[in-house]
Amino acid sequence: MAVWKPCRPGDLGQDVPVLFLDRDGVVIVDRNYLSDPDQVELLPGAAEAMKLAAAAGYLLIGVSNQSGLGRGCFTAEDLALVMARVDDLLAREGAGFDGFYYCPHAPQQACQCRKPASGLLDEIGRACRWDPIRSWMVGDKASDVAFGRNNGLGAVLVGTGYGAAQQAEVERSWKDDPRVILAADLPDALAAIQAAHLEEPDP
Repeated sequence: MAVWKPCRPGDLGQDVPVLFLDRDGVVIVDRNYLSDPDQVELLPGAAEAMKLAAAAGYLLIGVSNQSGLGRGCFTAEDLALVMARVDDLLAREGAGFDGFYYCPHAPQQACQCRKPASGLLDEIGRACRWDPIRSWMVGDKASDVAFGRNNGLGAVLVGTGYGAAQQAEVERSWKDDPRVILAADLPDALAAIQAAHLEEPDP
């Protein structure tokens, strides 16, 4: 497990909802082992959705598999430059991550931090607390949905990135789960999450 931006212990309280966001295919265009900061491109509406989510009281924490490091496709320095570019582009739109955690391992390394394993959330939980009932994972792969649901979070599969190709698998695997949502993109995911909360009965 590795950290680009740690969430501070004071950031999260027990009742604070969090949007855990995959990076590639959700916030930025998936370039397949992105190593060049000049190729970073925000997906349409992603920064605005993040800004609106923050204004609505959500904290935004990135959780990403970056197996390109373990596969030797790029270096830690390359990743740092890419993340700096992501942060810069988001900041220009008044948005940003409150924390960003990633798995640097290749799949064959059998680590515990590669989604859908819970290692990233375990690490975040050692520093921060959040409300899992009102927190959601947004990603473009079935592994993101599994990561969310296995850890008590709601989960949204977006149609950007690999999402369209993964939709059938998600529908098949979680067809009776009301806390799994399909959305077109991150703005649509945020709208669906907010609508789901409005439909929940008062405790």
